[in-house]
Amino acid sequence: MSEPNEATFDIVILGGGSGGYAAALRAAQLDLSVALIEKGKLGGTCLHNGCIPTKALLHAAEIADQTRESEQFGVKAELVGIDMAAVNSYKDGVISRLYKGLQGLVGGAKNITFVAGAGKLVGRNVVEVDGKRYTGRNVILASGSYAKSLPGLEIDGERIITSDHALTLDRVPSSVIVLGGGVIGVEFASVWKSFGVDVTIVEALPRLVAAEDEESSKALERAFRKRKINFKVGKPFEKVEKTENGVKLTIQGGETVEAELLLVAVGRGPNTANLGYEEQGVKMDRGYVLTDERLRTSVPNVYAVGDIVPGLQLAHRGFQQGIFVAEEIAGQNPAVIDEAGIPRVTYSDPELASVGLTEAKAKEQYGDKVRTYNYNLGGNGKSQILKTAGFVKLVRIEDGPVVGVHMVGARVGELVGEAQLIYNWEAYPAEVAQLVHAHPTQTEALGEAHLALAGKPLHSHA
Repeated sequence: MSEPNEATFDIVILGGGSGGYAAALRAAQLDLSVALIEKGKLGGTCLHNGCIPTKALLHAAEIADQTRESEQFGVKAELVGIDMAAVNSYKDGVISRLYKGLQGLVGGAKNITFVAGAGKLVGRNVVEVDGKRYTGRNVILASGSYAKSLPGLEIDGERIITSDHALTLDRVPSSVIVLGGGVIGVEFASVWKSFGVDVTIVEALPRLVAAEDEESSKALERAFRKRKINFKVGKPFEKVEKTENGVKLTIQGGETVEAELLLVAVGRGPNTANLGYEEQGVKMDRGYVLTDERLRTSVPNVYAVGDIVPGLQLAHRGFQQGIFVAEEIAGQNPAVIDEAGIPRVTYSDPELASVGLTEAKAKEQYGDKVRTYNYNLGGNGKSQILKTAGFVKLVRIEDGPVVGVHMVGARVGELVGEAQLIYNWEAYPAEVAQLVHAHPTQTEALGEAHLALAGKPLHSHA
């Protein structure tokens, strides 16, 4: 439809990433008129330079490892090399198909007007794009995030790069320093090691993936040592210099590390600068938009979703928040999203997956009523077939529900669906123990762990 100089909608959404487009699609289903504004590509970071491309690279990395290690399964194969042009073509093909599908969904919705361009909040309920104004009875801020850097680190896109650049590399570097041992850092380190790169992770915090349960972190560190992925934890960055062949990083204590490339993976910042939020009275904190539990900002009828709202920066969190806000605006009074109930997955080799509270957080909240159980995947048939090591760790309240599930091992990200039901439905171990898990599958590990916590361990010792 043609775009008027001024138009009024039930909802104007600033940003077409996971949170923004989910809000648009759900609102359209609820017969609300929507203007969806996006300056880049529909789908945002997750689809174009986040979740989807990184997981495509991780799958290519898994294939490389399986080829390299195929003889232990009786299959004779040889890894000749990594063709980055072909890897990128595969990755881009996945993105392209999903992008076309998403364009079709949004374009086919009669209630959605898609506006391509950079928007700015110029009134409490008005967003301006290229001189045209879009007024919303409600406004949803969904402007996403960007790859952060640190003071003294100048990203040049060649030797000092962010994840955005790493996703479009046309070659396999000989060596890389990964600055940051969170989810993004360990995933890229895992990919590059599988591709034959010499990798060193430098992390200021005391352990890798420090937001996860400590036992999960330790298991990942053991696995990385075995894979010969170097890492230095508790070592803040001090400075970086360019050398003839790459970069030299100095860390606390004067120690230096050299490599061809430096990947800066120190997290993502909220994309809120110069968008008019504060000028219109939206309360902010260090660039983040502050909301209540119903995702309302300090300005009436203005909501915020996704990475600009303090909390987990996950595409599926933004997606769910987008649906929530659309339903809230439509008067459906949806249930508040429990942030701890959002599943978390790190897609490295091995994978980490979790939902609910870590053991440390549970003890802060419930003290000495906390009980844990750790079921080793060594007792799981399918894990033995896959030759993976790891565990399922349960955190529960004595005589109460399971409040945390933490898993390490190949493919455990696929188990987090059941884990989130256990947490979100406040299941007791005895209730989960009644469920029949197919054999041989890794889901049996969840079943066995709950059997043990319910006082009837079979393939395990309690």
